Amino acid sequence: LIGLGHYCKERGFSSEIIDLVGKLVVVTRLLWQQTKTKLLPTPAKFHYVFNLRDLSRIWEGMLNVSSETVTDKRMLLGLWKHECTRVIADRFTNASDKEWFDRCLLRVVEEDFDDATRILVPEEPYFVDFLRDPPEPTGDEPEDFEFVAPKIYEHIPPYPELEERLANFMIAYNETVRGSGMDLVFFKDAMVHLIKISRIIRTDRGNALLVGVGGSGKQSLTRLASFIAGYKTFQIQLSRSYNANNLLEDLKVLYRTTGVQGKGMTFIFTDNEIKDEGFLEYINNVLSSGEVSNLFARDEIDEINSELIPVMKREFPRRPPTPENLYDYFLTRARQNLHVVLCFSPIGEKFRSRSLKFPGLFSGCTMDWFSRWPKDALIAVAQHFVGSFEVIATPETKHNVVQTMGVIQDYVAESCLEYFERYRKSTHVTPKSYLSFLAGYKGIYTEQKKQLDQLAERMNTGLEKLLEASESVAQLSKELVVKEKELEVASVEAEKVLAEVTVKATAAAKVKAEVQKVKDKAQALVDDIEADKAVAEEKLAKAKPALAEAEAALQTIKAADIATVRKLGKPPHLIMRIMDCALLLFQRKLDPMAADPDRPGPKPSWGESLKMMSQSGFLQALQSFPKDTINEETVELLAPYLEMEDYNLETAKKVCGNVAGLLSWTKAMAFFYTINKEVLPLKANLAVQEVRLKGAMADLAKAQATLDEKQKELDVVQAQYDAAMREKQTLLDDAESCRNKMQAASALIGGLAGEKERWTRQSKEFQEQIGRLVGDVLLATGFLSYSGPFNQEFRLHLMKGWEKELCKRNIPFSRDLNITAMLVDNATIGEWNLQGLPNDDLSIQNGIITTKATRYPLLMDPQGQGKAWIRNREKSSDLLITALNHKYFRNHLEDALSLGRPLLIENVGEELDPALDNVLEKNFIKSGKTLKVKVGDKEVDVMPGFTLYITTKLANPSYTPEISARTAIIDFTVTMKGLEDQLLGRVILTEKQELEAERVKLMEEVTANKRNMSELEDNLLYRLTSTQGSLVEDQSLIAVLRTTKETALEVNEKLVVAAETEVKINSAREEYRPVASQGSILYFLIVEMSMVNTMYQTSLKQFLGIFDHSMHRSEKSPIASKRIKNIIDYLTFEVFRYSCRGLYENHKFLFTLLLPLKIGLRSGAIKHDELQTFIKGGAALDLKACPSKPAKWITDMIWLNLVELSKLPQFSQILDQVSRNERGWKVWFDKDAPEEAQIPDGYHISLDSFSKLLLIRCWCQDRTLAQARKYIAEVMGERYAEGVILDLEQTWEESDPRTPLICFLSMGSDPTNNIEALAKKLKLECRAISMGQGQEVHARRLLQQSMSSGGWVLLQNCHLGLNFMEELLETVTETEGVHESSRIWITTEVHPKFPISLLQTSIKFTNEPPEGVKAGVKRTYAGISSEQLDYTNLPQWKSLLYAVAFLHTTVQERRKFGPLGWNIPYEFNQADFTASVQFVQNHLDDMDPKKGVCWNTVHYMLGEVQYGGRVTDDYDKRLLNTYAKVWFGEHMFSESFAFYKGYSIPQCKTIEQFREAIDHLPLVDTPEVFGLHPNADITFQSNMAQEVLDTIMNIQPKDSSGGSGETRESIVFRIADDMLEKLPPDYIPHEIKARLQKMGALSSMNIFLRQEIDRMQRVITLVRHTLQDLKLAIEGTIIMSENLRDALDSMYDAKVPEIWRKVSWESSTLGFWFTELLERNNQFSYWIFTARPNVFWMTGFFNPQGFLTAMRQEVTRAHKGWALDSVILHNDVTKMMKDEVQHPPAEGVYVHGLYLDGAGWDRRGCKLTEPPAKVLFTQLPVIHLYAVNTAEHTKDSKVYMCPVYKKPRRTDLTYITAVALRTPTAPSHAANPDYWILRGVALLCDIK
Repeated sequence: LIGLGHYCKERGFSSEIIDLVGKLVVVTRLLWQQTKTKLLPTPAKFHYVFNLRDLSRIWEGMLNVSSETVTDKRMLLGLWKHECTRVIADRFTNASDKEWFDRCLLRVVEEDFDDATRILVPEEPYFVDFLRDPPEPTGDEPEDFEFVAPKIYEHIPPYPELEERLANFMIAYNETVRGSGMDLVFFKDAMVHLIKISRIIRTDRGNALLVGVGGSGKQSLTRLASFIAGYKTFQIQLSRSYNANNLLEDLKVLYRTTGVQGKGMTFIFTDNEIKDEGFLEYINNVLSSGEVSNLFARDEIDEINSELIPVMKREFPRRPPTPENLYDYFLTRARQNLHVVLCFSPIGEKFRSRSLKFPGLFSGCTMDWFSRWPKDALIAVAQHFVGSFEVIATPETKHNVVQTMGVIQDYVAESCLEYFERYRKSTHVTPKSYLSFLAGYKGIYTEQKKQLDQLAERMNTGLEKLLEASESVAQLSKELVVKEKELEVASVEAEKVLAEVTVKATAAAKVKAEVQKVKDKAQALVDDIEADKAVAEEKLAKAKPALAEAEAALQTIKAADIATVRKLGKPPHLIMRIMDCALLLFQRKLDPMAADPDRPGPKPSWGESLKMMSQSGFLQALQSFPKDTINEETVELLAPYLEMEDYNLETAKKVCGNVAGLLSWTKAMAFFYTINKEVLPLKANLAVQEVRLKGAMADLAKAQATLDEKQKELDVVQAQYDAAMREKQTLLDDAESCRNKMQAASALIGGLAGEKERWTRQSKEFQEQIGRLVGDVLLATGFLSYSGPFNQEFRLHLMKGWEKELCKRNIPFSRDLNITAMLVDNATIGEWNLQGLPNDDLSIQNGIITTKATRYPLLMDPQGQGKAWIRNREKSSDLLITALNHKYFRNHLEDALSLGRPLLIENVGEELDPALDNVLEKNFIKSGKTLKVKVGDKEVDVMPGFTLYITTKLANPSYTPEISARTAIIDFTVTMKGLEDQLLGRVILTEKQELEAERVKLMEEVTANKRNMSELEDNLLYRLTSTQGSLVEDQSLIAVLRTTKETALEVNEKLVVAAETEVKINSAREEYRPVASQGSILYFLIVEMSMVNTMYQTSLKQFLGIFDHSMHRSEKSPIASKRIKNIIDYLTFEVFRYSCRGLYENHKFLFTLLLPLKIGLRSGAIKHDELQTFIKGGAALDLKACPSKPAKWITDMIWLNLVELSKLPQFSQILDQVSRNERGWKVWFDKDAPEEAQIPDGYHISLDSFSKLLLIRCWCQDRTLAQARKYIAEVMGERYAEGVILDLEQTWEESDPRTPLICFLSMGSDPTNNIEALAKKLKLECRAISMGQGQEVHARRLLQQSMSSGGWVLLQNCHLGLNFMEELLETVTETEGVHESSRIWITTEVHPKFPISLLQTSIKFTNEPPEGVKAGVKRTYAGISSEQLDYTNLPQWKSLLYAVAFLHTTVQERRKFGPLGWNIPYEFNQADFTASVQFVQNHLDDMDPKKGVCWNTVHYMLGEVQYGGRVTDDYDKRLLNTYAKVWFGEHMFSESFAFYKGYSIPQCKTIEQFREAIDHLPLVDTPEVFGLHPNADITFQSNMAQEVLDTIMNIQPKDSSGGSGETRESIVFRIADDMLEKLPPDYIPHEIKARLQKMGALSSMNIFLRQEIDRMQRVITLVRHTLQDLKLAIEGTIIMSENLRDALDSMYDAKVPEIWRKVSWESSTLGFWFTELLERNNQFSYWIFTARPNVFWMTGFFNPQGFLTAMRQEVTRAHKGWALDSVILHNDVTKMMKDEVQHPPAEGVYVHGLYLDGAGWDRRGCKLTEPPAKVLFTQLPVIHLYAVNTAEHTKDSKVYMCPVYKKPRRTDLTYITAVALRTPTAPSHAANPDYWILRGVALLCDIK
């Protein structure tokens, strides 16, 4: 109807087309049906679900065309094929399904039409609607006219045209959309996907589901397709707080845009945005119904409706605008315009689980499956990006390079699968990785070429200059000939002038001599005068002070003072006398001499004095007095005055005041004269001489004038001579310089001859290198882009593969290419090593990838070495460190971006924050000069300097392909080889410091020398290239050359020496390699232990601490080999001690055994298959496929082990030998300790200790551990075979305030008391707190106290406060200034979520109760004080105390015997003992001495309350009560009482005596001490051995290559095939029903059978499905789910897969389990199809209790008047074995297949007996079970009520019933049932 309704005459279609359409309707349905039946959904193709929507979608597409497009049949068939393929085939995941569909389509056409029509169907038709351009504007259009291109659905043009059109669309898109630099390559696949997406979103309600790995281009193509369709695209912006409400808000916006505004929108939703699975619920609703309930509130709906009224009116004028209609119109419109495009990745389980949970995602969308890019696509992309890029190569080579790029990507994709197969590590490559590979290629090529170009250019310039120099030399030699001629002429000229000069010079010399005489005479006179003058000066100097004094005195006299004196009528006598002296000096007239009447002496001439004073200028005259005029007479006249006694200054000052100065003056003048009289004659002589000097000087002047004249004449001639000589010299110099230049140039050319040769060679080499660059860079880029997530071995494998490919395609590359050297120089590597990057190859490669890769690095760094390196490397750049769960993570990210700081995100899990997406993709938007990036919903600036590092501690994370594409994942895990190299460096540093120093020095020297050489060469080249003018002119260049030559010689010698030294050093280093090798083995063993228990975490840093410590502490020795042995011994024991301290008891031995095994494997002493045999034995073999056993006494398991053992060369004959010498082997096997005895058939001598261990493990598993101890002692030394005792104090000494001490708790081992006791001993405070809800606050407080003021904190049960542990670690490591005595002790149970980093920084220890009675009682008595012992003097007290202590140890020791000891292992601990002792004390206090102890009370309190309070199992309670009854009673005080031979109660007085007595107890206890049979030890030892072997197997690396070359997968595939073949057929329900009807369907036994068969069928179905799926998964047809992965691992390890075990039964190995399945099934099929069995195998029932109940019902019904309630089971043990039973019993059932555990059976006497040695289980004869009425039945006290269990594990779940077994007759002590209770005897249905 639809088809013909559209394709009709009215629409212009031709009749042939209309006819064809009618038939196509039918054909479409047929095609759809055939596809539906053939391509069924499988786990891998779960989306192959076809429904009627597909048909409607096909026809919806068919109706999109008009008659102008579909003009003929061919076009219509093309359209039909296109639509069918789009709707049905685009979801197919592989090419074969698509090919089948194409064939099917043609077949259907051929069958329904004819061959001719079939030929018309085109090969690959594609239709699109974006080929037309918008109409040209004519100018007549209305204002609001939109120029929209008409959408006509038509066939595509040829691909190149389509590509061009799409490229134009892309350019338009980039111009329109901000920040989108879309750069797509339209290879055919990309265009096809674009057509598919375009087709889906152009249809109304068209939603797409695009499935492909990240980076396939899903989102980019969708964006472009939406742009072409004229839609906007929308994508949610994830932020940290984005949740369902935000999604609903976003959906509202979408609905409004599409429903109200009527615009087309594409909503892109990727699986990265599914922050919460609930998001899909809403998307599911949008896709299936188009409505999200309650999306809009009432008022919002009203608002929408009011906006839509006019719109709806325009479209549907007849429809009334009611709210319902309007809202309905709104939703319809929104659905039509909103196109949801889901972009999902098919990797992992989530894709499948989401499809099952949200079917709308699949049914509401049209699917398009993106396969891996085909090779032509890869090549097209490479061509696009690299095609126009300039490389130096032939066009052919360049073409090959582009081809190879595609091949490399493909090759890596395949390698990823191979890597997963081998190492169980998943890695991915995606198209995005490929694009970054291409970008990297261009970058590295440009950089490398630039370097080489520069070098080559300089070389060439140097060579040019050398050519130039040799030309200059030829020129110079010509010049030299000319210059020599000119020189001769100049010489003659100079000789002439010389003669003339000589004559003139002689004349001048004569005159000069005369003048000199005159000059000398004058000089003599001058000298005399000078001498006299000096003498006079000297004498005068003596008078100077007196004169100066007089002068000063005169200065004090003022004119006024003189006037005053004048006015005096009668002046003082002294004044008058002073004035007389003045008169005398001035040689004035005095009065005639007369004696003075008043005074002795002459009378003063005062009148004369007054006259003199009155003269003007008197003072002046005084000051300028002519001193030379004083004569001797004057002085004589003065003498009388001066000698008067009052004529002194003091008196004068008193008498005459200021005039006293005159007195001083007169005195001075007189003194002056005495000196001056000697000087005066000298002065006179001087005057005469002066006159003579004048005359002499006049003569001299005259002579000088004559000389000057002569000199002038001489100068003129001299100048002429100089000029001539200068000319001659110039010519000489010129010739000399010319000669020198020639020599220099020749030297230069000679000197550079070597260089020239080298440079010519190098220049050629550079040219070649540039030629090889295409290949080299390809390898380097491949290495950077792809090799990060692989390990060392695999990286080499990749490189080899790529090199092979390059060779094949003739792409030039360097054969010995060293990628490291190419990408980084030694100096940088040296720097990295200093920053903490290990120096092995792998780490350096990782360093290169981290720093050079185009994407930001994500380091898989479990040991934290990478992180440490980055921290040091970026320290100077202000590194920011954060974590994804840090509360300020976003702020840190934004800060780092906007401040340009490096950011390290540490400890990420398997998912990254979506906020990082744009940063990781480097989607930076250019805005002006800066870059911006969107982080969540805001834009942040990106500053230069920003870089991002991400690290994870996970050793094997599985990252999605998206993360793999966005980041450069780098495997930083330490490898064995890598660690060995690191350790070697450490050893050498310590041991051969001088060697290492020499090596480092040598390396530095070599580097420096090489650098020096290259600098000199650079300098030389630089000088050569930058010299202006001729080289020959540049003298300094020649010097540089000389230096270069000398240095080059020197450096080359040094390099030769260095190479020799390096060889020497390396061989010396290699000598120490065993130490490093041992260290590496030990570290990896420690790491392996963390797989045994997550708590066993030791960091590399801790290990390196032990390693260094071992080198310092071990014994020194000058002999290297001895020293190496010392270190290895010390290190191994130190690691053993350190590790064992932190292991639980049951793992200590495991660790000790692994030590020699690992060392042996590494040294080659143990082969891989020997180890496999040791671990697995013959567990994986099928007994039926093996040769038959030679004797009954050999158990099945032993025989399987021997068959496996015989595959090893040293045991190839063992099966024949055992068959031949069966007696000898049996004698050996029956011995108590076969490992100590002589092994038959010469094996004793021929085997080493490991091979003996193999043999013992195969024959007697219970002796494996004993032999293993011998093996350890032989290989490692005795001390390893003994345990490590915990020394708390020493442990404390090893710790420091920043290292917490963690104790792992186990049953009955709380270290609190010991820790508190130690604190007391050390006088420290210990504050304890038990963690739990709300305890963090108190813990924080205690921590604070301890850190600030010292003391210990004990945090107990920290597994209950895990959140606090992270904080604790931070506090411990970050807090500053921690008190020295502060320590943090932690106790915790094992918890998988306990923070690894805390465990790795702590010291770990365990504190378990010791093993053995002696150790247990000793430990108990260590805690008893002498006060407690002397608590009472009652005689019973000490014995009771000892008995309770013995019981306490016994109940704990019994645990180790497993179910034989206790059904449930109870946690008996110190508290039980303390409570029991307290009870005994109280009881003795209250006791009536006459009556004695009330034993009933004691029995009850011990058996039911103190110890019994813990016990939940009835049979365990019976056992405890029996102990109390047997050991506690009056008899315990008698001398003869003993718990067992050698274990009596010591009769002692003091605690010391008791302790001494305990020390005499036996070291090893026989099980009989506890009442068990010696065989119990066999069980215990076997279980222990099994546990150790199982654990070793579980931690073996899951490497697929098991040494045999066969992968794990292929082995399991074979096993699965084999099992499927043997698996019984299904039970057919109707057949079963018919048989049961015939047998009597309502009989209780038949109802039971029916239930059992149902359960059996479930098991068979499950096994069949699992095996079939597993085979498909191994082939890769379906996804390997968790369950299948577990099944694969289990089957490989010969274990029962978990999902089978859940619905079936326990079994030790897969072989036994499968055999049991077949046997169980045989019993059921015999019973239902043949007859009821005579004797039943109870083990074969799922529900044996049901079987017994059915039997009771059957018996009850047979007896009239019996009631089921009063009928109980009873039994008799017959003497028959199973095969002897001929017919069933009259009543009840016969049961066989029960085994006695812990006892033997006397078949003749039908009673219990002791079991034979080494026989653990004894088969019971057929037992007759029947029912009796309680009324008629009496109980027998001599009967042991023996419990029956389904499996060796005795729990309530495996318990079936109890049967009565007769005990031996008295007087044997075994007659008492108590004896068998202590033995732990039980019956087991299954003993495997």
